[in-house]
Amino acid sequence: MSIEVVGLTKRFGTFVAITDVSLRVETGELVALLGPSGSGKTTLLRVIAGLEIPDAGSILFDGQNSTDRRIADRRVGFVFQHYALFRHMSVFENIAFGLRVRPRDRRPTRADIEQRVHRLLDLVQLEAMADRFPSQLSGGQRQRVALARALAVEPQVLLLDEPFGALDAKVRKELRRWLRRLHDDLHVTSIFVTHDQEEALEAADRVVVMNQGRVEQVGTPSEVYARPATPFVYDFLGDVNLFRGRIERGKAYIGPLEFDAPGHADREARIATLYIRPHQLEIDRVGNGEQQFRARVARVNPAGPFVKVDLVAEWGDPVRVELSQERYLALALEAGTEVFVRPKDMSIFIA
Repeated sequence: MSIEVVGLTKRFGTFVAITDVSLRVETGELVALLGPSGSGKTTLLRVIAGLEIPDAGSILFDGQNSTDRRIADRRVGFVFQHYALFRHMSVFENIAFGLRVRPRDRRPTRADIEQRVHRLLDLVQLEAMADRFPSQLSGGQRQRVALARALAVEPQVLLLDEPFGALDAKVRKELRRWLRRLHDDLHVTSIFVTHDQEEALEAADRVVVMNQGRVEQVGTPSEVYARPATPFVYDFLGDVNLFRGRIERGKAYIGPLEFDAPGHADREARIATLYIRPHQLEIDRVGNGEQQFRARVARVNPAGPFVKVDLVAEWGDPVRVELSQERYLALALEAGTEVFVRPKDMSIFIA
């Protein structure tokens, strides 16, 4: 089932949570709503679910206007951040709950319910936990029960609100990879909310970056990371170096460097900001006549797959560079070392 949001606006009193948001999610997609706290991503999810009524705009499921459709008629499964499991019910009964409370004419038989619940327990790898209570499970196991309960009613759309937000970092990584595999098996149209950039970039087919109630950019993980549309997206998605400079007649000037600036040839002199990710900078021990600037090593953090090198540029600005372990060993860097830095790629935004 496809989902289309058209011109959606939602207010809470005088506070505008989302403003004129439009978005399309294709059938079978896994889409992440990504943004900082207060960006409107959870409000958008709740409006799609029918838990909030929009002040303007419409929601279409498979092309049919569903803005005023009751929650029960939307065939939506909703997974909350804090599980919302029934503490007095076993894992089995939690998953079966949505089926048992259906109207009699739509309620499956007892045998069908048992068969479906056991199939879901197997799917979420909790068959051995069927008789346990939520208090006897880990956080990751409780979240899988919540997901199985949402899937039990065979939703056409699955919505997840910060599904792994209450878990520690290691469990989050394990569960988001598990969610990706589960989605590849089921192909249920799914939207999940997160403020974790790594989570969105690893798990989603497409990422919707939100800020202050508006959509900043929509694209695949590689598109939003490698080609950010706005300064906010660039800054929000990972580490970035900001260099203040100017643009004049197709050239960008930063410190002692001059770069070609395609697309800015007809502009008068303007203040500009150059955005360069740490892995887009190269370090050499000697100058080679290319576009380089001098810097001094302030600190080196070699822990992890990439070495993080903090520099001070010759004009005094801090700079961070990420190097492979091999390159770091070849350069033999330490605090106080003078180096030459060359940008490999950058994005320019006019002030």
